[in-house]
Amino acid sequence: MLELLIALVIASILTLMAVPNLRPFIQNNRNITQINELQTTLNAARTAAVTRNNTVSICGSANGTGCGDDLGIWQNGWIAFVDEDADGTVDAGDLVIRTQGGMVTGTTLILSADTAITYASSGLAISGANETFTLCDDRGAGDARGLIIGVSGRPRLAVDSNDNDIVEDESNTDLACAE
Repeated sequence: MLELLIALVIASILTLMAVPNLRPFIQNNRNITQINELQTTLNAARTAAVTRNNTVSICGSANGTGCGDDLGIWQNGWIAFVDEDADGTVDAGDLVIRTQGGMVTGTTLILSADTAITYASSGLAISGANETFTLCDDRGAGDARGLIIGVSGRPRLAVDSNDNDIVEDESNTDLACAE
């Protein structure tokens, strides 16, 4: 009986030590998942533009059917659609090919330009190239994630090239989160 009581005390102490580290672990995994979902959508839209031989755009969307009024805000969700007239907005006749719902409360996803990402039938970005998505939560810029749309239209994860624990955008400027 004494051995069982000692084992329970040790288990309780270990649990109390592990619980404070659980929240950042969950937040990190959530942020990685969310930035990967965005990257998957961008890659799928680029591929769809090439395979359909048509323009495909991605924009922030809270309702899953049309672009939001503020194109730089994406945490409420986004859509990818065949953009027949390449104007970056969903019009009659445009086919929505992918939707993504909103993110967890307290998370922001901002595009550095107030624009939709539009891919030409060649797969090149005709709008949104050299722009950066910044994903932040309540921990600030030190834990932010970035996704850069290159000149070719290919998305890539932002990295910390100067070893200051903050990832940089396409111009090697540290990402900043809104306070």
